[in-house]
This record gives sequence, C-alpha cells and structure tokens, in this order.
Amino acid sequence: MNDRPGSYDIGLIGLAVMGANLARNIERNGFSVAVFNRTTARTEEFIANFGAGRRFLGTKGLQEFVSALSRPRRVILMVQAGAPVDAFMEQLVPLLDPGDILVDAGNSLFHDTVRRQAAMRDTGIRYVGMGVSGGEEGALNGPSIMPGGERGAYESLEPILKRIAAQTEDGPCVSYIGEGGAGHFVKMVHNGIEYGDMQLITEAYDLLRNGFGIPAERLAEVFDEWNRGELKSYLIEITADILNHRDPDGGTLTLDTILDSAGQKGTGRWTVMTALDLSVPIPTITAAVDARFVSALKQERVRAASLLGSHTSEKPTDSGSVIADVRAALYASKVCSYAQGMALLRAADASYGFGLQFEEIARIWKGGCIIRAVFLDEIKAAYQRDGSLPNLLLDPHFRAGVEARLDAWRRVVASAVRLGIAAPAMAASLAYFDAYRRADSAASLIQAQRDYFGAHTYQRTDREGTFHTQWSSG
Repeated sequence: MNDRPGSYDIGLIGLAVMGANLARNIERNGFSVAVFNRTTARTEEFIANFGAGRRFLGTKGLQEFVSALSRPRRVILMVQAGAPVDAFMEQLVPLLDPGDILVDAGNSLFHDTVRRQAAMRDTGIRYVGMGVSGGEEGALNGPSIMPGGERGAYESLEPILKRIAAQTEDGPCVSYIGEGGAGHFVKMVHNGIEYGDMQLITEAYDLLRNGFGIPAERLAEVFDEWNRGELKSYLIEITADILNHRDPDGGTLTLDTILDSAGQKGTGRWTVMTALDLSVPIPTITAAVDARFVSALKQERVRAASLLGSHTSEKPTDSGSVIADVRAALYASKVCSYAQGMALLRAADASYGFGLQFEEIARIWKGGCIIRAVFLDEIKAAYQRDGSLPNLLLDPHFRAGVEARLDAWRRVVASAVRLGIAAPAMAASLAYFDAYRRADSAASLIQAQRDYFGAHTYQRTDREGTFHTQWSSG
C-alpha cells in the first residue's frame, strides 16, 4: 500500500441514487469525496454529471480509492444489504489500516452489523453500522442519521454527519445511538413504525373513499387540512399530493392507475421477527406487514372477490362527522403504533445493552426521515418528563389524547367491520389499547388450559407459589 496519506476527507462506495445523493450532500457541505462503484461506467457518469467544479475524485479501483483518503480513512458503504456488504468488505479490509473507519450506511440487519464488528476487532478497523432515513431526497438534502458502534469512531465522523444531516430547531438530526448494532436496530424500528404509519393512513383513506364514497378531490383537501394540525407529518403531506395528482396521459387520478400490490424490502418483517424474539407485542406494525403480504396476493384476491363478494359502501349522513371520527381514530392508532415501536426499543436496550437515549431518538426523527412529524415533539417531551417511561400510553399527554378520541375510534373500527373494509392496523391498535389498560384479563383461562393438557402449572392470585390442578378425574 502507498504510505503517502491522501487528501480526500471521506470515501463513498456505491453510486446508485442513494449513494450518489449522499456523496453530493457531503461535498456540498464542504468536504472532499472520493467515490467508487463496482461498475466503472457509473463512476464516470457520476463525475460527468456532478463533478464539474466540485471536490470529487472518481476512482477505478479500490487501491486507488483507498490511497486517495486522508488518515484515519473514513469509508462509507452504500451498497445493497446482505452479501454485497460482505463481498466489498472482503476486498476492502486488507487495504485499510488500524484506526480506519468503515461505515455501513445501508439497511443491514443489526445482527449482521454485530457480526461484522466482531470480525473487525482483530484488524483494528472501526466498524460503524449507520441507519440513514429520508429516501433519495433526504440523502441529498439532509437525512436523519442513526450511527452505532464505537463512540470514538462516531466522534471522528461527527463533523461531517452534523453538517449533512437534516437541520431542525433542535439541532442536526444525528446523534450517537449506542453500542454494537444500535444504529441499524433503531433504523429497523423506525422502518417498522413507518410501515404502521403508512398502513394506518391507507386504512383512513380506504374507509373514507371506498366505504363512505367521499371523492378523492375532497380527500386531498382533507389530508391537506390534517397536515396543519396534530397529524402534521411527511406521510400525511405526500398523501395529499398523491390524491391531487393526475396522470398526464389520461387525466385520471394517478393513484387509480397503480396496481394495488405493495412492495417491501424486509425491514418491517425484521421488526416483527425481532419483536417476537424479545416477546414484545407490536400488533399494529405486525398488521401492517401482514397487510402488505395480503396485497401481494392480487390474483387470489380477484378470484376471492368474485366468489366471496366485496365490501359494501354507504353515503354518510354527515361527512364532516365521519371525517372527524377518522381523523381521531388515525391519531389514536398512531399513538399505539409509536408506543409499540418505542417499547421494542426499550426491550432491545435492556437485552443488548445499546445505551439508547429515547429522547434523542425522537429528536433526530423530527427531520429528514420518512416518519418525521410534529407528533415527535410530544414523544420527546414525554421522555423528558419521564426518562424511564415504559409505554407512551402512560404519559399524561398521550393518555389524555387517546381517551378524548376513544369513542370516535370505536365508531370508526365498527364502521370498517360493518362495511367490510379491512382496517387491520386500526383494529389492532384499538385491541392493543384495550388489552394494555386492562388490569385483569381472561388470560387466566389460557393458563388453566395449559395446565390441563400439559401440566404447565400456574400461579394464584390469593397466595404465593406454583400450582397444578388435577382437572379431570378420568
């Protein structure tokens, strides 16, 4: 390896749209960037499009790429999660030196991040798992950034990350998240909450348009109005835009030309699987993931509709009242979705020793990321009031907000059932709320059944100890 230190502040590998936009963001904020892509043509295209007058260096090989960087070298990987990350590491690590920093900024599973960090320890190379949220626009103009791993590595990256992150009145949307795979874990849960948010908004739209027949033009106005109140968020904002957009070819609503089969990249499923591993209930997020699976069964659903019938609809006698009820139900359901996500973070923190700061997580989600919302100000305030809060539903602000909307929430879920409009995430949120607030449940029957068929024993409410009953004399 050439021992002469290079002059470029940071290197970035992977020039698909997210990587290219992040590189442009870094350079625009005052740092020189060496770039590399497995396909040289893409590197050349990037330099041709964005390199003029800018501090970019396009490199054709990893040796050239590494030699261009100042020490300690800071390298960001923006490649597809999974095997591609391992493949690049296998080529890149032998070219790096102890003290250099390797950052995986893709959507890697946090278990993979922990494994890679362990593999790097003997080399002295510092490995950072960094969640980045905000999509293509966020990568270019300021994402929410969630780095985890060795704190010293973060501190070396911090001057760059603070400049390129989304900026809010509370500061840049980046913070040291915690040890090990904390960064990718928090990004995974962010995405799980995102799944819940998107499904809840979709159910609100579905019920209003297809259940109560309110036209899309009116719903565009409704969502725009909602975006000026307690539901103000990026996802509500873009929903209003979507409901206003007309197809340039035919003038019809663009939304009505899109196949109703939702895709996913796996982070929502990982969230559900991890919650199962940690025994944390997240029914709203689970329902959202399941709803995407059902949406993918397009051919089966078409057949089922012809054999089983479809939903019914009715014209509301008071559309204003219906819209107000759905708004209330969406807010209350959203509280439950966030409550579940934050509860999962707390359980993971206890199990994995991340050292999470929940107030900080809420703060850095306020800008740049997909779930950015005014709602996060209240989540931040909740953890300022009580840093050990086990569930957002126990916070006075959220408790009062949900209780004030409870009757409307029940009316909306009941309407969905009556009309045959599937609202799994709203219904799951309501069931979660009802189950969570119940001091005495019917789970005693489950324990009795388990003891009956498997002698699993049970505890009693009236005295200490473990008990078994001989339930049948047969």
